[in-house]
Amino acid sequence: MTYSVSINLPISPRGSNSEMNEKDLSEAIKETSFGNGISASSAESTAAGLQNRKIKFHSQSMPKGCAVGLEDSITNSHNNQNLKDKRYDSFKTWSGKIERQITYLRGKTLEPSTENPVEHRVEKDALPLDRYYDALEGPELENLRASEEIVLPDDKTWPFLLRFPISSFGICLGISSQAIMWKTLATSASTKFLHISLNVNLVLWCISFVLVPIVASTYLLKLILYFEAVRREYYHPIRINFFFAPWIALLFLALGVPPSLANNLHSVLWYILMAPILCLELKIYGQWMSGGQRRLSRVANPSNHLSVVGNFVGALLGASMGLKEGPIFFFAVGLAHYTVLFVTLYQRLPTNETLPKELHPVFFLFVAAPSVASMAWATIQGSFNYGSRIAYFIALFLYLTLAVRINFFRGFKFSLAWWAYTFPMTGAAIATIRYSNEVTNIVTQTLAVILSIASTFTVTALLVTTILHAFVLRDLFPNDIAIAITERPKHHHHHHRHHHYMNWFHRRLGSLEHKDIENYLKYATSDHKDDIEASVDPNSDGSK
Repeated sequence: MTYSVSINLPISPRGSNSEMNEKDLSEAIKETSFGNGISASSAESTAAGLQNRKIKFHSQSMPKGCAVGLEDSITNSHNNQNLKDKRYDSFKTWSGKIERQITYLRGKTLEPSTENPVEHRVEKDALPLDRYYDALEGPELENLRASEEIVLPDDKTWPFLLRFPISSFGICLGISSQAIMWKTLATSASTKFLHISLNVNLVLWCISFVLVPIVASTYLLKLILYFEAVRREYYHPIRINFFFAPWIALLFLALGVPPSLANNLHSVLWYILMAPILCLELKIYGQWMSGGQRRLSRVANPSNHLSVVGNFVGALLGASMGLKEGPIFFFAVGLAHYTVLFVTLYQRLPTNETLPKELHPVFFLFVAAPSVASMAWATIQGSFNYGSRIAYFIALFLYLTLAVRINFFRGFKFSLAWWAYTFPMTGAAIATIRYSNEVTNIVTQTLAVILSIASTFTVTALLVTTILHAFVLRDLFPNDIAIAITERPKHHHHHHRHHHYMNWFHRRLGSLEHKDIENYLKYATSDHKDDIEASVDPNSDGSK
């Protein structure tokens, strides 16, 4: 009896040699049988039976285009493997559970993971503060040190949401604050000679109104899909301050709303916007005072002004709505913590490191709080009185000390976080316009125009630079190394294992010398047992 087996093989010049050798066939059957748990005798009998039955193999040519289809399927399979990179699972909110459930419902077998689960495991507890300082460097702690490694692949571009930082809300701060400034220029009596149209305010406000939901929804999607990445940003000593930025941007939108759209906003909006700011302050200010890892003297940096300026912006909005107690409450909280933060940052002890050159634009955050505070207090009191003027003059002096140091702001790399440093310049310009309404003369009017031009030029330059990096250079959102640091230093695991083995060796050596020597001799080989006993016996003279 003859069996005919048909195998599809591609056309090959070795078509005459396509038949399988009987010896190779027998060996293949044996290997397969052993792998499946079949006995050797059964495998041999099967091979012999197949040899006697003279199996014939017929080669058939493949259809045209099949090779191309095979190549495409291999390419698609490779792309699917890249899309299903398991190294990102530690940052996913569900860690691939949904994919496994879908695969199970479709009746497919789950592919076993070849990765070390310990290597890419993300700890349940948050990273300690020291870990960020030990693993990262740079002006905003965003660069990895040479001696460290990351838990995400460094040889490919990560998913967009993992590369989208919380500092992106700085763009919203810059644009929305410009809408407030142009509204103030168009409605103030001291700047009527400029003949500014409210249409500029309307255009900028509409851009901000579209931009804020886009950035917020994108980051909300990151929160939903990659919760671990957001948590790591929250515990980052610098980026935690940017969690105030979304709510400050919404406050700016409320302050800059065009008169043609709304003249009076309902006070309920103020309570809704200030509630999350209050919750964040209770958390962060409590850490500043607790004396723990995140006490203010340890984590103080100019970015902390973002966590303080929200109090004054909220007080300004509340007072403009006719509220009294709430705005005064937040003004008092902001004033107390700004004073402590200002002193902590201003004195800079000799043991503190000098801020790197790339972080010099962050010094403009010193101007933000006093300039907004002057307007908030003027709105609460109803006039730009002495208290408001004191705060304004402090802001003006700090602004001038930075403006005269031109070389202080040259030769550093662009960063997306710079957008958060533009609104202090805009705030100083708005405060100057408000002050010129009280003290109207050529000096105050000229100063208001100069600061407004400087603010507009800075925002425009940043906008052009951001567009250039986003659409031309395509490096606006690089891999966010700051969220991918490991739980422990690179050589920690090896050192820990070596230390464990050394402790075990010393304990074992000690036990052999004192307690386990008899058991050791008991199980020693018979050939050397006498020699060992003689060497251990103190009365032995070394001879058998």
